[in-house]
Amino acid sequence: MPASPHHNPFTDWLRTHAVPLDHLDPEAPLDDLEPLRAVIGDARVVAIGESSHFINEFASMRERILRFLTERCGFTVLAFEYGFSEGFPLDAWAQGEGTNDDLAAHLTGTIPVGVDEPLRWIRRHNQTASTPVRFMGIDIPAAGGSLLPALAPVADYLRRIDPETLPLVQEAMRIAESFAGGSAAVAAPAWARLATAEQDALSATLTRLLIRFRSVEPLYVSRADQHSYDTAVRRLEGACHADYTFRAMADLFAGKGLTADTSARDVYMAESVLWHLDRFPPGTRVVLAAHNAHIQKTPVSFNGHLTGLPMGQHLHRALGDDYFALGLASTTGHTADMPRDENTPFGFTIDATALEPAEPGSIEAAFADAELGLSIADLHQARLQEAHGNADLAPGPDRIRIQSAYLHTPVLEAFDAILHTPTSTVVDNLDNM
Repeated sequence: MPASPHHNPFTDWLRTHAVPLDHLDPEAPLDDLEPLRAVIGDARVVAIGESSHFINEFASMRERILRFLTERCGFTVLAFEYGFSEGFPLDAWAQGEGTNDDLAAHLTGTIPVGVDEPLRWIRRHNQTASTPVRFMGIDIPAAGGSLLPALAPVADYLRRIDPETLPLVQEAMRIAESFAGGSAAVAAPAWARLATAEQDALSATLTRLLIRFRSVEPLYVSRADQHSYDTAVRRLEGACHADYTFRAMADLFAGKGLTADTSARDVYMAESVLWHLDRFPPGTRVVLAAHNAHIQKTPVSFNGHLTGLPMGQHLHRALGDDYFALGLASTTGHTADMPRDENTPFGFTIDATALEPAEPGSIEAAFADAELGLSIADLHQARLQEAHGNADLAPGPDRIRIQSAYLHTPVLEAFDAILHTPTSTVVDNLDNM
């Protein structure tokens, strides 16, 4: 019989293929997550997303999955949507350096996107683990809020290796300090108010520094070692990508941005993941935590306009099936919208926004219509069935929530699996936001 006009074959597929989960508590037993082992297969990088930052249920599930992947599947690295340069002291802390209370000082002035609890778990885990879990940051400095976390260590490097070049980085730091903020939402508008000569001098100085570093690599390595050189270059690249992002965001806010210009941040994050992978032992497996819009494997578009090529798209091109994207979604409750407000430390406020009923065509509507609770769906299975002639599943959902709005993308291509929690609640202890 032909399907009724309201019949959705993908919802039927989801109802019969989604696997229910038992727990949200990060400390709960892990047996219900065992189906995830087969879902991720042999992937080296498993990205765990969230449709919004600052959500209790997403944070809890990411911590549970981190535990499962480390304790049962041999993953030994947590990569996080956190500054590449700032990640090194956090890794040292996770390996046992300093006191438990030092973490708060390390995280002062950074957006509270949920990195603290996973780090505390890693530190506890590493006290008895035969193979310690490492931490790595991958993002541009200060979420694009300041170049200083990347440039200050580069200045320290040059003091030891090439004092002759130190004035260049000091000049870049002088300009960068004049508009530094807690995130790009603060820094980009402040950058836009700089004199054009200062903007151009900063970009020119950073470019000159980067080309010099690359040109004299043998000299720098001979004066120290390869790893410290590689790390300094990666930090400098982070400053260059952040500087590019200031221009891209300023143009975007002014309505004259180039297509997908804000991709500079995402390609830096992807390349940072690969940078770290190259330096870990062969076979190292990584858990990668970032927003759904960063981990998806398809372009980011709003209202039909291509706005960015996400980290996940770059990683999928580089790693193929060794990259796995697990999106997190919810159907009811509240999400955390982030309206811009330059008078706050991070350039935005957190508004707990009630979720409207899911839009038809969304992955959230499919979960709601299938009347599913806490569960995970292997979208790879749906793609396989579609490829083997089950045309009813094509094209599948064409949108997924991003905060309270929707990002339009072919969900079956964008993610390898979706974890659904029926209700989401906004974190209520966001200090200084």
